[in-house]
Amino acid sequence: MARKMFDLCGRDERLRFSPYCWRVKFALAHKGLDCDFVPWKFTDKEAIAFSGQSKVPVLLDGDEAVTDSYEILRYLDRVYPERPLLGDEVAEARARFFKHYAERSLAPGVVRTILMDVFNAVHPDDRDYFRTTREKAFGRTLEEMHSPIQGLSMLDKALEPMRGQLEETPFLEGETAGASDYLVVGVFMWARVCSAADLVSNADPVYAWFQRMLDLHDGLGRRATRITDIEGGYAN
Repeated sequence: MARKMFDLCGRDERLRFSPYCWRVKFALAHKGLDCDFVPWKFTDKEAIAFSGQSKVPVLLDGDEAVTDSYEILRYLDRVYPERPLLGDEVAEARARFFKHYAERSLAPGVVRTILMDVFNAVHPDDRDYFRTTREKAFGRTLEEMHSPIQGLSMLDKALEPMRGQLEETPFLEGETAGASDYLVVGVFMWARVCSAADLVSNADPVYAWFQRMLDLHDGLGRRATRITDIEGGYAN
């Protein structure tokens, strides 16, 4: 049975913007594993109810259903040990740090920068859900939360540790990309797909790293459809 993954889509099915789904896409490509990516909307809860989860990614590998992006990486290493993602305990601890770094340090600045772009990208059926759940989580309206100047300032500070590493090696994992890179790149793919905002200058080592990431695995990231590729991409 072929692998398939439920993959968040936007107002156009070609828009696939979940940072967590992008982690898994890079991991699957790293392993050389084929997968069918099934378009899924926030309100399509019933479609993945079998997994006991209400969010994506949900990976189906034969009869096995695996949820949570990090757990999917662990599963892939266990079932398909060639070209390991996480490696030994030391390597996995490093990758787990970058998971938390992406979610807790990088994502807050990115969300303040691109939030209304994301809202524009979501499927019309999902807009009420997106607004209601996000405004409850943020404790303010989407419009109040969206602040590109503040967001870019937050992101600039949060990127300092990453810059230090990338001044020494081309990837966060060293000379070649690995789990740490894939766990972080999802945040940047989220912004690339949903927004035309420039998160970093082209002189930044993070920019050079992201360009290398876009070219990996036959240009997996670079080939992704962006909101700017959709006719009327910024029209509500």
